[in-house]
Amino acid sequence: MSLAFLLLTAGHETTASMISLGVIGLLTRPEQLALIKADPGRTPMAVEELLRYFTIADGVTSRVAVEDVEIGGVGIRAGEGVIVSTLSADWDPEVFTDPAELDVERGARHHLAFGFGPHQFLGQNLARMELQIVFDTLFRRVPTLRLAAPVEDLPFKSDAAVYGVHGLPVTW
Repeated sequence: MSLAFLLLTAGHETTASMISLGVIGLLTRPEQLALIKADPGRTPMAVEELLRYFTIADGVTSRVAVEDVEIGGVGIRAGEGVIVSTLSADWDPEVFTDPAELDVERGARHHLAFGFGPHQFLGQNLARMELQIVFDTLFRRVPTLRLAAPVEDLPFKSDAAVYGVHGLPVTW
């Protein structure tokens, strides 16, 4: 049962959340949306940036050191725990210039939205394709799309494992 729930959540809720957050991100930054509209070839880069910017599931990972090690100038002794946040990593200013800025031309595919190494999400290529199709199609077919409510009035999720909004009122 837990595997079925995981597959449903991983395949549906994450995609819906990423689409809604991406729409919010682009509609509130018209200069970024204009870049995509002017050149749909930028959409794959934009999707990567949206995935980095809106890391929808903070994959907090914990590990216990099996031997003494130093990481980033900090000593960790054998037996001590380490907690890593992918959300924090995707906003690391040493990796991403101006990480608090959404820049659809950044093209930073080395984000951790889908994990890394042997712990990568198996459906990441499908997810990327879905997002590229949605953003290409949505803004081409509904060029006057806009938010029907101020961002601060949107019902953001604070009660779910996947970050997003409960609803996204739009108009055109």
